[in-house]
Amino acid sequence: MIFDKLKKIDIVFDSPELDSVPVFSSGDVVSGKVVLELSGETKVQSLKLHAEGFAQVHWTESRSAGSSTAYTQNYSDEVEYLNRREVLLQADNGELTVLSAGRHEYPFSFQLPEETLVTSFEGKHGSIRYWVKVKLHRPWATVKKIKKEFTVIEPIDINTPSLLAPQAGTKEKMARIWYRNCGQVSITAKIDRKGYTPGEVIPVFAEFDNSTSRSVVPRAYITQTQTFIARGTMKQKRAVVATLCGDIVGARHRETWHGRAIKIPPVGPSIQQCRIIKVEYMLRVCVDVPGTSKLSLELPLVMGTIPLHPFGSRTSSVSSQYSVNIEWLRMAIPEQPEPPPDYSAVVSDEEAVQSSTAVQPEEDLSGVLQRSLMAYVQEFRLRPPPVYSEVDPNPQPLTMRPRCMTC
Repeated sequence: MIFDKLKKIDIVFDSPELDSVPVFSSGDVVSGKVVLELSGETKVQSLKLHAEGFAQVHWTESRSAGSSTAYTQNYSDEVEYLNRREVLLQADNGELTVLSAGRHEYPFSFQLPEETLVTSFEGKHGSIRYWVKVKLHRPWATVKKIKKEFTVIEPIDINTPSLLAPQAGTKEKMARIWYRNCGQVSITAKIDRKGYTPGEVIPVFAEFDNSTSRSVVPRAYITQTQTFIARGTMKQKRAVVATLCGDIVGARHRETWHGRAIKIPPVGPSIQQCRIIKVEYMLRVCVDVPGTSKLSLELPLVMGTIPLHPFGSRTSSVSSQYSVNIEWLRMAIPEQPEPPPDYSAVVSDEEAVQSSTAVQPEEDLSGVLQRSLMAYVQEFRLRPPPVYSEVDPNPQPLTMRPRCMTC
């Protein structure tokens, strides 16, 4: 067709912020309209809408079958969360519909499943996406298609007993130089609760007992682990998203942290209910022990979306949280934030080998700030990803980044 009379086809969501990606949760009604702008009279067969939501993972690994033979192994899987079709325009008798020149609007509305969906996510080896796709069928013309994504954020209320429970632990290690013991180093650490929201500060209470003849440096890190699962195989990506450096602890001295603060940056919420993609967080308190591997203590974290309530009344409805409680999602970021270290600089070689070789069974991981949720979604999408290192079953030598000289 030389002259296409279709000037414009668009999907417009009913959203309070038209320039932003709309945000929903399970059970919400997604509504909007499909807009057609025609330069002349046009015959139409049908206008159809298809709403979909999928979690998908994919990666490849190189394998060696001998000295001169190699092949690539593909891993992929997907889980469907949404599949809804709707006919917006189609004559009952199968005849064509004639539309006049000008603007035509066709409203649509559908409800997301009541059962828990999974929060939208973008990763290197997988994603969780939701979208609306529209197809316009006309005689003697190619099918016109348009697709627009929307965001799903499932509420995680940290005001639950399991997420309000304190987390604590103790670890110790004997420092060795060659075959001689040089004394013991121990860590005892505690945080007030397991659940936090981005922008909060975690007070870290810790004691570092250095009985060796050398000085040690205590540190704390918040790490994010993305796990992708396909065909019984896992691919993991780990990143350090926040750091805290302590003062040097001299030989045979003890250092105590009375609530040293580490701030949570704008990170996505934990993803616990997806079969093939999981996002988990950990607070790692560690000490560099001279002559041996790091001593490290891990305390689990859950990143929620509904912040801590000062009073007893609460609700898990995301829509009821938008006006007040989810305004925590806009948070101040330092103008010149210090880049976090590589994950490989946080863990010891021994721990990295154990993590890459261990068989891990699949688990069933069942102040008000002035900003809207949409502003947070846009900021999180546009922020560059943190530095990461990959857990690979066939690890290759990595070039280490220089450590922060200010620590």
